[in-house]
Amino acid sequence: MSLRRRKSNRKNEGEARKLVSLFNLFLAVIVSLLMLTAVGTTGYYLFTLDLPGIDALKDYRPSISSRVYDKNDELIDEFFLEDRKLIRLNEVPNVVIQAFIAAEDSRFYEHKGVDAKSIFRAFLKNFEAGQIIQGGSTITQQVAKMMYLSPEKKFTRKFKEAILAYKIDKYLNKDEILHLYLNQIYLGHGTYGIESASLIYFGKSARELKLHEAALLAGLPKAPSNYSPFVHYERAKQRQIYVLGRMVEDGFISKEEMQKASDTPMKLRPIKSKDKMAAYFVENVRRYVQEKYGADVLYKEGLSIYTTLDLTVQKYAGEAMVRGLKELEERNKYQPELVQGALFSMDVKTGAIRAMVGGRDFSKSEFNRATQSRRQPGSAFKPIIYTAAFDKGMTPATLVVDSPIAVDDVSQPDGVWRPKNFDQQFMGPITLRTALVQSRNVVTVKILQEIGTDYAASYAMNMGIMSPLVRTLSLALGVSGVTLQELVQAYGVLANQGKKVTPYFIRKIVDRTGNIFEETEEESEQVIDPRIAFLTTYVMQDVVTSGTGTRARSIARPVAAKTGTTNDSRDAWFIGMTPSLITGVWVGFDQEASLGRNEVGGRTAAPIWLYFMEKALEKTPVESFPVPEGIAFAKINPQTGRPVIGFEKGISEALIEGAAPIEKVGGFPDETESIFR
Repeated sequence: MSLRRRKSNRKNEGEARKLVSLFNLFLAVIVSLLMLTAVGTTGYYLFTLDLPGIDALKDYRPSISSRVYDKNDELIDEFFLEDRKLIRLNEVPNVVIQAFIAAEDSRFYEHKGVDAKSIFRAFLKNFEAGQIIQGGSTITQQVAKMMYLSPEKKFTRKFKEAILAYKIDKYLNKDEILHLYLNQIYLGHGTYGIESASLIYFGKSARELKLHEAALLAGLPKAPSNYSPFVHYERAKQRQIYVLGRMVEDGFISKEEMQKASDTPMKLRPIKSKDKMAAYFVENVRRYVQEKYGADVLYKEGLSIYTTLDLTVQKYAGEAMVRGLKELEERNKYQPELVQGALFSMDVKTGAIRAMVGGRDFSKSEFNRATQSRRQPGSAFKPIIYTAAFDKGMTPATLVVDSPIAVDDVSQPDGVWRPKNFDQQFMGPITLRTALVQSRNVVTVKILQEIGTDYAASYAMNMGIMSPLVRTLSLALGVSGVTLQELVQAYGVLANQGKKVTPYFIRKIVDRTGNIFEETEEESEQVIDPRIAFLTTYVMQDVVTSGTGTRARSIARPVAAKTGTTNDSRDAWFIGMTPSLITGVWVGFDQEASLGRNEVGGRTAAPIWLYFMEKALEKTPVESFPVPEGIAFAKINPQTGRPVIGFEKGISEALIEGAAPIEKVGGFPDETESIFR
């Protein structure tokens, strides 16, 4: 065979082999593509088996904070798992939207949820830098991750994220996606969404953000803790400049605008723990709402809880308590911050709670001494006994002998109880007015003996005392523990012309859609004769002008009040009221130790009451207690309880029309004993 022919055959064989190889390669590619398609389809199917549906995104209901407001609709506090406040996209300034798009996803309006170009560009920049300096996730992918996926860094999660982002982009328009993103994104210091972040960082709504502020916020999502202006100001500033530069690249702003924004001083809101001056009150609100509606509703559903508290008045209450307790500590050289105090103030006519102090420091003790602690009221219980006596027919002019008394009592060592007055003295025959104003113990025991313990206990319950009461003569001295709230409610009946109101702290609760969960309707119940209530109130005004509560006299307006001090001065009380506002103060140790021999209600609790009420009432008109129909005033000799004769000195005493003032109880000869009419 010739050489030429052999070469020709070899050429043909080579071409044939090449054709076979190409054909085999073609088949391999086809098979590979088919296999990849099959694997991809199978993988896609497997990955999407457990992916959530995205239909709920149309009805976006994120976890948002519930907000508590005072009587003037000022924000008091918030309850939340995530500090988030929703804002509509059409309320957000364009510079905010542009800043976030430039920083996080410049091709947001061009891609379909996943941006291959951005991923490739980020890869090149990261490769060039030798570290991750730019991410490839779109805003839509971030929404997918925030709404549905865990933060784990795995390929499977990224694959699912891309699939969800593609679905979201098909299901929602771009504005809807931005609305989700700007309300959902975490921006540091416990804040979620631009509205909460704007309030924390700048103390204003996102509606008011300027370019330099928007750029700072837009720089946070990458690493909120690393770029916090509170912690790393210089880093935050560099990140802000980076965002501004991206906005220039994307044509959102000019270089001149960038320079001006970067040069504008950043006025950050001072970072501090939230003011908890109403912590005990807010805790009452939290417990009530959680018990009634559940924790999920409270912490996630964005309730608006409108309360009765007056933030300004509450501030006065806290300041008064601190001042009064410090003065007490300085007098007695106590260990600092060991003595406790409580204050409870409410509207006389409605029962709306205006201020509440449950202790010195909520962060150290959440126990509310205004509503939870039952302590002996001592003499602060006496007005209830005297009111019951007036209802039995006695009058403020009724005479009682302040003299020793002995009562059978098996609990005493010798089987006899001999009550004593605080000063260990006896005044002889005195009127009920004098006995109440001067807080005479023995006289009160005699009055209770006359009207009966069961009657007095029932009377107290009718006025609002719900704690168990002893049915012995020691009830006259306030030995049964009651709460400060109960005592204030009972006194409120006297100030409110015999009408009892229930203290309340919530006006209404509204959900995020405006639906009203509940709304308090103010109610009052006439529980005692308004004339009887006035008799006690009229007498109690003398407690401040000339009795045991003269420390509060400088308030210079009509006030009816009563002091209270228990054995060994373990508890000091002062309850005082005007026709509109009633406030009670308690001071003592949690372990019921003595406050000191001279620390009586008028010296220990009354100053706190005064410091508070002077401020709380300074802009309100001076009021007198209204005189109900059926009350007559007579000139009475305060020594004898009889109408004055001739030039005798007397006082103007309030009496029920037709009632005779000349009555005597306990210790008089039989022929003049207790004449009731």
